[in-house]
Amino acid sequence: MAEHVDVLVVGAGLSGIGAAGRLRRADPRRTLAILEARDAVGGTWDLFRYPGVRSDSDMHTLGYQQRPWKDPKAIADGESILSYIRETAREDGLLDHVRFRHRVVGADWDEAHARWNVRVERGAEGEAEEITLTCSFLYLCSGYYRYDEGYSPQFKDADRFGGRIVHPQHWPADLDYTGKRVVVIGSGATAVTLVPAMAARAAHVTMLQRSPSYVMSLPSRDGIAGALRRVLPERTALAAIRWKNATLALGFYRFSRKRPEKVKAMLRKGVVKQLPDGYDVDTHFTPRYAPWDQRVCYVPDGDLFKAISAGEASVVTDHVESFTERGLLLRSGKEVPADVVVTATGLNLLPLGGIRLSVAGRPVDPGATVAYKGMMLSGVPNFAWTLGYTNSSWTLKADLVAQYVSRLLAHMAERGHAVVRPLAPPAGDEVLPILDLRSGYVLRGADTMPKRGTRAPWTLEQNYRQDVRLLWRGPVDDAVEFAPAPSGARAAGSGDAPARPVPETSS
Repeated sequence: MAEHVDVLVVGAGLSGIGAAGRLRRADPRRTLAILEARDAVGGTWDLFRYPGVRSDSDMHTLGYQQRPWKDPKAIADGESILSYIRETAREDGLLDHVRFRHRVVGADWDEAHARWNVRVERGAEGEAEEITLTCSFLYLCSGYYRYDEGYSPQFKDADRFGGRIVHPQHWPADLDYTGKRVVVIGSGATAVTLVPAMAARAAHVTMLQRSPSYVMSLPSRDGIAGALRRVLPERTALAAIRWKNATLALGFYRFSRKRPEKVKAMLRKGVVKQLPDGYDVDTHFTPRYAPWDQRVCYVPDGDLFKAISAGEASVVTDHVESFTERGLLLRSGKEVPADVVVTATGLNLLPLGGIRLSVAGRPVDPGATVAYKGMMLSGVPNFAWTLGYTNSSWTLKADLVAQYVSRLLAHMAERGHAVVRPLAPPAGDEVLPILDLRSGYVLRGADTMPKRGTRAPWTLEQNYRQDVRLLWRGPVDDAVEFAPAPSGARAAGSGDAPARPVPETSS
């Protein structure tokens, strides 16, 4: 007989550890397992190892509400974030619940028994065996992009290049770029992080972009946060800092959408101040689109601009025609010499972590569903997934989702419900892409992702204050259908059974 748990959390990264911690505190009797495809806790922050990897949101909001970030440095490096996630998992007693090298490949909802039959590949790649676990509630915290493969355009004549081509998502540990000419292709958050970090050791770093992004300098240390911590009790100060930063991020986003030309001018002025007189800001740092049509890139203490001003880095705005033996030939006819080329060209969206869902044997097409409150799928029972904010810190939304799931499970247990099934919007309602961004990786995968509606509870507003009301304080029984437990089944997340130890697996 397959092992059964009340809640199965998929993913042991920032979202999964936060979600599991919330669930355990809400009801310690609830049986829980966390399945992680890789062999370590950390998710994105364990995967990405490229030079300079860091947060592009402040850690007071990217960190957990229940375990506030206390380091004075608000923009943190990847290693510090990874340590923070692992320390949180240890403090919350979650490590015994994580099963490493357990990759979920499919899940089918069993109507007769009100449970998910979850197919899992256990073990190292090439040696894995398939097992089945069952759960009353399936909670995906596995991110939104492919871990095994970043997006890499097919560049003409790449095989002619005499140097090395690498993708940030799979950074080679043996890459020594000291004293070498580096070209970073891209203009997003990864590119603007890599350029100043690599410039410290490389002979020169060129950021080669087809079109520019908005780039804004932020202090790595939050002066207001420091002042609040000096005058207020620590717990009060940390809560105030989190709310302050969330409110400022939301305010900037909303103002950008209402007054895009004003914000565009403000961002341009900020760049002009940090670069040498006469620098061509309009070509290299002034996009054609409005702010927040794509994410605004943040650079701590203006490190990118400092590298450019010092002559350690430069920006070229052009199209790649082809690789040559010595570098890259551009559409303009210019050749950029390189010893190392880094393709910081984006991610590949992967809806629901690539897990094949079905309900009573009928496949679920994620692109044909509508997200309920941005966290459940129309017609899919006892299921939640985490999609954080794209205009603010991911964890702000992830934590609200975890709180909502905890409240929902408590509601179901109190009333003896075994099944909750979100309804679809009324027929004829307009549906939109779930992410209101025009970034390349979003547009490439938009058809595969769930949709959002135009009215509550199917909207997705990217608004923290609104989501606090909706997910933290709002009802859990609107626009859903509940069903009682079939004969012999337990209410979802009832926590009636004692928690079972999670067996260790070889890794």
